[in-house]
Amino acid sequence: MWRQPKTVWSVAFACVIAFMGIGLVDPILQPIAHDLGASPSQVSLLFTSYMAVMGVAMLATGWVSSRVGAKRTLLLGLLVIILGAGLAGTQDSVNGIVAFRALWGLGNALFIATALSTIVSAAAGSVGQAIVLYEAALGVGIASGPLLGGWLGGHSWRWPFFGVSALMAIALVAILATLPATPRPTHHSSITAPLRALSHRGLLTVGLTALLYNFGFFTLLAWTPFPLGMGAHGVGLVFFGWGVLLATTSVFVAPRLQRRFGTLPGVVGALLGFALILAAMGLGTDHKSVLVVGVVLSGAFLGVNNTLITETVMKVSPVERGVASAAYSFVRFSGGAVAPWLAGKLGERSAEIPFWVGAGAVVLGVGVLLTARSFLRVIDDQPGHGAERVDSPLEAEAVTVGDA
Repeated sequence: MWRQPKTVWSVAFACVIAFMGIGLVDPILQPIAHDLGASPSQVSLLFTSYMAVMGVAMLATGWVSSRVGAKRTLLLGLLVIILGAGLAGTQDSVNGIVAFRALWGLGNALFIATALSTIVSAAAGSVGQAIVLYEAALGVGIASGPLLGGWLGGHSWRWPFFGVSALMAIALVAILATLPATPRPTHHSSITAPLRALSHRGLLTVGLTALLYNFGFFTLLAWTPFPLGMGAHGVGLVFFGWGVLLATTSVFVAPRLQRRFGTLPGVVGALLGFALILAAMGLGTDHKSVLVVGVVLSGAFLGVNNTLITETVMKVSPVERGVASAAYSFVRFSGGAVAPWLAGKLGERSAEIPFWVGAGAVVLGVGVLLTARSFLRVIDDQPGHGAERVDSPLEAEAVTVGDA
């Protein structure tokens, strides 16, 4: 899995930086609220605008990339992220930051869906191994985002935004240098293709499951820093520990659990474990040690879930991988858009309510997933869990990548 062409490593590096954006603002939520006189629900809009625009824009990623090609779409996404992150750091109001976080989300949509298909198409090995590599990049990015945010945020809440902008500029140069030119695809994807793909029950059910567990995920991200009551460095270190466990389990634990128990039991076990942790945090909201341990341990369950559910999305429906990725991301980011704002609003009434609501949503997600258990069992019935070899080079996969 680790013997990959330079193309894969350059895109994976850019993925690391892109996923930093998810947890980067955790350590600076309180400093932004303090300096700009904003409430928790107002500051949580930094997540909401980012996720809402990213989710809606996912519907258009295939339309764009099937007309300009994978490489141009990746570069366009990186350029938009550079602008969005950099300009967010120059703002003097929460509304201004929220607006440029939305622009950042647009860039991430163009980049992330295309990056996943690019890695799957260009990687040496199986689809499953390529997805584990992608999830490793996701985990490293999520882990390092809070650490970078805490370190730079200790100087000023503006610095993390400027830091991501600079790192993305480096990633843009790396992709320019290492990603081979892809021809313009001959097949143009329809802008409605992801919506049509959701007519497949398996894909829709997995998407709805992810939407519901995102209520728990973004409750953890967007609300926990407030009852924690720690400085930027402290919050950054706590979420760094969370991200390290997430990255470790996504790469080393998830594949073993899948081979031993199967995809469905692995996802259900991970989600129920996460729900129990959120419930424990709801019971112990007044105890900082409970929140710290809960945040860190939840990374283990989320890492397993992320890898298994992403691989499921790539295989559960007959549509092209890029279209499936865009459809799934559109549905799940809808939950990611609502959850941070809802957690902030509920938390302004009572600090423990967001954790209970998040736990309930995750359990509901398990119930939704079980309605499509026959689709997931088909994946496990395939040799290697359906992890077929990837033998075609990137150039031969230009049409598939273009539909990302």
